[in-house]
Amino acid sequence: MDDATPGAAGPTVPAGWPGLAGLRVLDLSRLLPGGFATLLLADLGADVIKVESPDGGDYGRLVDPDTFAALNRNKRSVVLDLRQPEGRDTLLRLVARSDAVVESHRPGVLEKLGLGYARLRAANRRIVLCSISGFGQSGPYASRPGHDLNFLALSGFFAVPHRAVGPVDRVGVRVADTAGAMYAALATAVAVFGARATGEGQHLDVSLHEAAAAWAAPFALSRHGRAGPGGNPLVTGDNDVFVLACGRRLTLATFEDKFWIAFRQRFAGRFPALADDAYDRRADRTRAKEKVRALLADVFARHDLAWWSAALSGLDVPWAPVHESAEEFLADEHVVARGLVGTVPGPPGGDPRPQVRFPVLFGAGLDSLRGAAPAHGEHTAEVLAEIDAADRRHEEPQ
Repeated sequence: MDDATPGAAGPTVPAGWPGLAGLRVLDLSRLLPGGFATLLLADLGADVIKVESPDGGDYGRLVDPDTFAALNRNKRSVVLDLRQPEGRDTLLRLVARSDAVVESHRPGVLEKLGLGYARLRAANRRIVLCSISGFGQSGPYASRPGHDLNFLALSGFFAVPHRAVGPVDRVGVRVADTAGAMYAALATAVAVFGARATGEGQHLDVSLHEAAAAWAAPFALSRHGRAGPGGNPLVTGDNDVFVLACGRRLTLATFEDKFWIAFRQRFAGRFPALADDAYDRRADRTRAKEKVRALLADVFARHDLAWWSAALSGLDVPWAPVHESAEEFLADEHVVARGLVGTVPGPPGGDPRPQVRFPVLFGAGLDSLRGAAPAHGEHTAEVLAEIDAADRRHEEPQ
């Protein structure tokens, strides 16, 4: 790959295969969705250059430094003032030697800056612009402000019940933001390789609302025109979270008959209500879901987590304690055995930060915890020197 090729410079994956090495992404986004999308690409070896404003950069640096650190490892930071002609000119020089640009402004903001897709394409026909927004670049909601909870509310997420009675609860994980980020990362990688084959880039319109709807749809739309939660075959009394005598929680998911029977028979001697075989078939348990849940709630409330963990250990049924804290998750023997959590350097003088590695084990190897999140503008001089050198080499007579 010669110097005139987008993505030629920058760090590579220190493993026995290239991953996304040689792919350069300019990240103009802030906060979670764009940051998570480009994190995935950076973990896989892309050279992600985080383009930040001079007035503090990404809001995430101030909101939650630990979350910012987790979303921005393996990236480089460049400070450019895109409100000024010099900053825009420098960005376009970077675009000429990059594969993709990821941004998360409201629709129309890049156009107002003179950096819309047409202008980026004029600098590089193969550039892929991935625009992540709440509701997409068009439609009646396009200009609305919004955050994860708003996108979930309109996506069908809350139309997927988890119990026969009661409303669907909100989860703490930002589902729409992370779902949209994953679609953005996948679509960007696909579009970049398409551009390398055809010589033509494209503009990707990623809607966080639509990403959440795509996740919810297989469960929400399948119930269209049918009964409510009570008639939903995916809502069962034996697939739930139960409170124990100590106040801790435990999950049971005996969806298949063999697991229910194994559980029932193991504990029937201690809990006479489980001696009844009336619910040994899935259809019968589903029809009686409220009675089954009440039965199990009473059973689990009789003992604490230590007792249940010992009693269920070795029994081949789907159960698990609920990890209520980061400390419990980090101490989980399976998490430790799989090497799921490693560390990256903390801020100067600070302790290393625990982070979850890229959640796929590649046979060829992948070190996804290579570097800490960059300081604001840490790599400005380095990156600008790279494009200056590349421009000089490209201008030299062949």
